[in-house]
Amino acid sequence: MNATDRTPADLLSSALAADPGRPLVTFYDDATGERVELSVATFANWVAKTANLLQDELSAEPGDRVALLLPAHWQTAVWLLACASVGVVADMAGDPAAADVVVSGPETLDAARACSGARIALALRPLGGRFPQPPQGFADYAVEVPGQGDRFVPYTPVAPEEPALIVAGREWTGAELVERARAQAAGLGLTGPGSRILSGLPYDTWEGLCAGLYAPLATGGSVVLCRHLERLDAGALDKRIEAERVTATAR
Repeated sequence: MNATDRTPADLLSSALAADPGRPLVTFYDDATGERVELSVATFANWVAKTANLLQDELSAEPGDRVALLLPAHWQTAVWLLACASVGVVADMAGDPAAADVVVSGPETLDAARACSGARIALALRPLGGRFPQPPQGFADYAVEVPGQGDRFVPYTPVAPEEPALIVAGREWTGAELVERARAQAAGLGLTGPGSRILSGLPYDTWEGLCAGLYAPLATGGSVVLCRHLERLDAGALDKRIEAERVTATAR
């Protein structure tokens, strides 16, 4: 990654320029058996489409707050980088009533209805599938995002010193987030390009976000992001670590 990268969106742009075909996020859901692998290019395409949805369809502007009521999931990672691309604040597990936009998984729809602004629902089904029946009062992400543009340009340049993330009650600017991810990467075992971390940590803490997204992105590494990892026994986990060529773990 480049030393001049100061926002999460900068990190993704550098990763795309360096090696678009390499894996970035490999996702497992051990409750459903799902496995999805996204290259840098595929991940960046999802981010661009989602950022266009935010900016053009939902009229989100820099400084707006987007409450993300989502688990550790590849689509959550997409939303985090889309928020960073637009310049809105991604509020992990934030209060929907205080948010301009809420993005909810299927298990938090009732809580998400407290948002008076735009509401987006994610079915979190394999391959990004849609809801069989869209939840009342929500737009279905899987219906809305495919038609969005594959390239994204923010109307206003994203300022590194502006708030970018709220997690566990702490607010981070884009620059702070990038700096901390770089500083903590080595301690997680991410030593540079080719490093691959398996993370079973939730996304509602900085530790989970750092291991499960930001530190791999900041170092040219990749993540094997596992939901419901507790369902694996030790032998199955060892096989996954070997098969995925994992070099570090965070559990």
